[in-house]
Amino acid sequence: MNFNRGIFNKIKRGLPIIFAAHISLTLFGCDSDSSSGTGYIQMYNLSSNAPDIYLTVDQYSDDDFVETAYSGVPFTGLSSRLEFESTTYDIELAWQDEYNSSDLENIYESELSVSDDMVEFVVMTDDVRSPNVLVYELPIRDEDEVEEDSDDEVFNIRILNMHDSSQGVDIYYSESDESFNEAQLISQTNYTQMSENQKLAQDDLIFYLTLAGSTEVLFQSQDISFPYAAEYIIVIRENTGAGTSPFIIDKLSTTSSVEYSDINAEAQYRIYNGIVEHELLPEYQGMFDFYVNGVDEEAEVSSLTFGQFSDSILSNSGDFSMSLLSPADQSVIVNNHLLSLSDNTNTTVFFYLLEEAVDEDGDNDVDENGDGYIDEIEISINSLVVNNSQSESIYSHQINVINLIDENEISDDFSYIKVYFVKSDETISSADQSTSAVFATPSSVQLLNNTYEVYVIGRLGSSDVILTSQELVLDENSKDQFLILEKESSSLTNYKMAFVNQAN
Repeated sequence: MNFNRGIFNKIKRGLPIIFAAHISLTLFGCDSDSSSGTGYIQMYNLSSNAPDIYLTVDQYSDDDFVETAYSGVPFTGLSSRLEFESTTYDIELAWQDEYNSSDLENIYESELSVSDDMVEFVVMTDDVRSPNVLVYELPIRDEDEVEEDSDDEVFNIRILNMHDSSQGVDIYYSESDESFNEAQLISQTNYTQMSENQKLAQDDLIFYLTLAGSTEVLFQSQDISFPYAAEYIIVIRENTGAGTSPFIIDKLSTTSSVEYSDINAEAQYRIYNGIVEHELLPEYQGMFDFYVNGVDEEAEVSSLTFGQFSDSILSNSGDFSMSLLSPADQSVIVNNHLLSLSDNTNTTVFFYLLEEAVDEDGDNDVDENGDGYIDEIEISINSLVVNNSQSESIYSHQINVINLIDENEISDDFSYIKVYFVKSDETISSADQSTSAVFATPSSVQLLNNTYEVYVIGRLGSSDVILTSQELVLDENSKDQFLILEKESSSLTNYKMAFVNQAN
């Protein structure tokens, strides 16, 4: 739901007015005689357990009051620069606590003064239940400075340290063809400290992080391009991904945020056995051994049974081959499937079986003798690689639906399958949240904390059929979930669903 420049009323829950920490940085290149009479507000969400955060600005005049809420900003997201006349405003930060509603739950209120030709850069950090909000004043370059930067082929850079470590952090840079031995120190920064602006030559640069006074590199970025005479903030923050480096950096431009992991960041993955037993696969008896990059003396995962996840495995990032063997006789079930692991990610690999009717003459008739049965079927074992959510949001959670029910079995009976998440005051037909469940194609929905009755509905002709249902309770302690749909011979409809945390 987009609230950008949309005006609506909010529920205000009596929060006290809080005066934000306000940090002014030295003004470069601004002439007070040519001030524009306007400035900007921009918000950056660095609260890792927060959902999308909405900035609201209250504007007053002698006979009018306008309250404007702007589009929600996710964790590590950056709002656009919002232009305002230079005066003092009331601002609120809030999250949307009801579906399809303009009501917001306020978590922060304060006055904010907008100054001529300045950006009031609002940073929300720490726990969303008790956020720390900082405001940094950043000068707007005038046209002469922009033109001069372009002629000199330089860009502008500031460093913001939002990594809450007991020591400060030193940040260095080198050109892309150099190493840390050639690196130059940009800034020594403590927590919440933003450096003064510096101008560096436009180039591809590598950034390095060490603890204050140390030469031990704890983070090294990939090559990062700075091809324009633009303004950037490099934010140092805690790594919330799967890798072991304590740091991650964001490159903020005036309009966007890009995340960079450590160049050597590991990845995590785990395996799920969704392969049903089949007469055409006699060597498989409900479990397999899992190997990476060929079969060697020891499997990465041994004797993984149907319906089970392996433990998470820490790995270098990169591209690998996957093989499955039968534990009983070491016969090959799967060979050389691709596993591509991006740095700092957490991944789940689902293995499943697919039945397909054989159409040897290509006439789309798989019942040549007309006896009402498919003449011949063949099977294949497939893999589905899914990146797990690594969100830490406490007020909303992603549900990723993984449908491993054979698509041919579904299409024989149902035109489609859909999953509905029904609150206590809803019915299936009125439910706010639902998603399709296409075979081997993940779909997701974001759910606010609540109790839901989850229904899997199949369309049979003109009728809707309940295939299975289950209660789901989401609260502040919940994790993002997989909803896995599979065959279940013991149930009335042959279908079952299970909820599992996306990450361990």
